[in-house]
Amino acid sequence: MAPVAMRTAARSLSDARPVSFWLDDPGKPAALPALTTTEKCDLLVVGGGYSGLWTALLAKEREPDRDVVLIEGREVGWAASGRNGGFCAASLTHGLGNGLARWPDELATLERLGERNLDAIEEAVARYSLDCDFERSGEIDVATEPHQLDELAEMYEEARRLGLADGLELLDRDAVRAQVDSPTFLGGLWDRRGVAMLHPAKLAWGLKRACRDLGVRIFENTPGLELVSVGSGMGVRTPYGRVVARRVALGTNVFPSLVKRVRPYTVPVYDYALTTEPLTPEQLASVGWKNRQGLGDSANRFHYFRITADHRILWGGYDAIYPFGGRVSAERDHRPETYLTLAEHFFRCFPQLEGVRFSHAWGGAIDTCSRFSAFFGTAHQGKVAYAAGFTGLGVGATRFGADVMLDLLAGERTERTELKMVRSKPLPFPPEPIAWAGIGLTKWSLARADENGGRRNLWLKAMDRLGLGFDS
Repeated sequence: MAPVAMRTAARSLSDARPVSFWLDDPGKPAALPALTTTEKCDLLVVGGGYSGLWTALLAKEREPDRDVVLIEGREVGWAASGRNGGFCAASLTHGLGNGLARWPDELATLERLGERNLDAIEEAVARYSLDCDFERSGEIDVATEPHQLDELAEMYEEARRLGLADGLELLDRDAVRAQVDSPTFLGGLWDRRGVAMLHPAKLAWGLKRACRDLGVRIFENTPGLELVSVGSGMGVRTPYGRVVARRVALGTNVFPSLVKRVRPYTVPVYDYALTTEPLTPEQLASVGWKNRQGLGDSANRFHYFRITADHRILWGGYDAIYPFGGRVSAERDHRPETYLTLAEHFFRCFPQLEGVRFSHAWGGAIDTCSRFSAFFGTAHQGKVAYAAGFTGLGVGATRFGADVMLDLLAGERTERTELKMVRSKPLPFPPEPIAWAGIGLTKWSLARADENGGRRNLWLKAMDRLGLGFDS
């Protein structure tokens, strides 16, 4: 980073609050009391992020008389559900390319189910009056290097061949800059309907309210400590009490699963983001962005960015930090060196916004798995279900995962449970120090590919053949 660019980036961060912009909201609801008794219920949901909230809500929609309890280790939406970029994608497979590589025979079905899932989220926002700034504005994947133009064109042609190009539009340099103006943009692929923008914390808080209105009993500051069989059901011990339930759904994602054999399938990845102060009308005019799409560049070390309801730009991504040993720690929620890199990249993308300052800077852990998309399963003779490994696209896909868990707990064969994606597992990550070394080599190789026209080295080609990878 050049000295002048570094000074500009550093100055822009001088007033940034070290907290998620989304969670720094006066409308944040008060925490509910912790569990201090022994409770019995039909279904216990462990985890108060999107995965757990959608599971509790859909369980009550399916069976209004079902007694549902949800426990959350801290407060609803405090972790990845309240810290992400607010992109709600229809894709269940972490994008068309990943789905095509892994489940080509059922990709059309997965795309259809993903579209239906996003439609259902939009319907739930309306039905439950979820005030979460939901906008079905789509997303543009932008090319910032010549080789990325070829990759986007190939993806568009592949989508057309498969009959999946409805709503997709390939944009040249002038067309993409007419949407959002950056001198770094060379072209783009606009998915007009497959992605919505929303306020992620408000979605979590709205789902919390909707669950309670349907009769779900929610206990916050109540971590699940141990899972054991109790007669024909299951019990989960908490610090001050316990819950005995006929069935249990685990939506703990990045945090260690109460089913220990599931833990090797995921590792935590720390992701970081910034938001600017609200842009002035003149600053907004300089970038355009009238259609309010989400954007992401096409590099391996990619940025995601979007505009908020109050005209801030959220700018995140690039660094994906894996901690040795896979331990989740609040100490890693902030990384000043990454904030500085992100700020410098922001002004490279939008030089016309020089002088803009950042209001918030934050980070946090998400769970990734080696196939980049969620996996599912049951334990304890089908009395426990889990979904994990959403890898950065959980805002939308967790609702689908909730439906899968409820199908599995009911013992039902459905279109969802018959999917190869649902019936298979990713390859587990190896133990340390092999995981650390392998992930480090993969990250280095991805960075080299970005610098060398997208050409993948022998290590990445070997990982591709094995179906292994590392992504956020």
